[in-house]
Amino acid sequence: MSKAPPERAFEALTEKISRERGVSCGSYKDKCLKRRIAVRMRARGVHTYEDYGALLDRDAHEYQELLDALTINVTKFFRNVETWNALRPYLDVLARRRPSLRVWSAGCASGEEPYTIAVLLAEAGAQGLIDATDVDRLSLERTRQAKYPDAAFSEMPVNLRRRYFRDGQPQSPVRELVQVRAHDLTREPPPHLQYDLIVCRNVVIYFERQAQERLFQVFVDALAPGGVLLLGKVETLFGPARDRLTLVDPRERIYVKPGGQ
Repeated sequence: MSKAPPERAFEALTEKISRERGVSCGSYKDKCLKRRIAVRMRARGVHTYEDYGALLDRDAHEYQELLDALTINVTKFFRNVETWNALRPYLDVLARRRPSLRVWSAGCASGEEPYTIAVLLAEAGAQGLIDATDVDRLSLERTRQAKYPDAAFSEMPVNLRRRYFRDGQPQSPVRELVQVRAHDLTREPPPHLQYDLIVCRNVVIYFERQAQERLFQVFVDALAPGGVLLLGKVETLFGPARDRLTLVDPRERIYVKPGGQ
């Protein structure tokens, strides 16, 4: 039996993954999908998309390994510290205006980002709750365990690490601010409405333009008036959502939703 052309075989494989595991492969850029599927194919010594599809049929564990590879994200506490320094004044303003803040860390990876935000809230003297969401079960488990190696703190100010962490783990009140949730950005509505801050860094870049545009609309709708959206440095808001937010820091990709005094 002749093999399908590589592009058709790739399309058939991603359709199969989407159908059988509920992952919106169509939302991801093909280049990203191919690169991360190739990692798993090499790990299992498989050379064609058809053969890898057959492997998935007989090895359910490989599906989970693949999903982990598709959602992998490298991060640290206070990664790009200048970004967090730029965000602090906006958090201070929100903390003065509102008795309690609601924050969404969308695509939280292994938890360094939401705990970084929790430190900033604690420094601002703010009460609140941070929804730390991801589609990947390993990322969520690591966020819940919240036990980090020294390398994760390489960009974090030493005084803040001493104040809020012990033995690589966040302490009260930082830990209590973070609520870990399973959530698929491509398929599910926001966990909450009227967020004061939404942080989604270096996640949207992996999606196709149509999926990006839809996500930006979701974020804008979920922001309270006066709320803040923080994207990754290489990400730019576009589509209808761009007209509904004000870009207040072009370098650090900080946007504010008009209204809310």
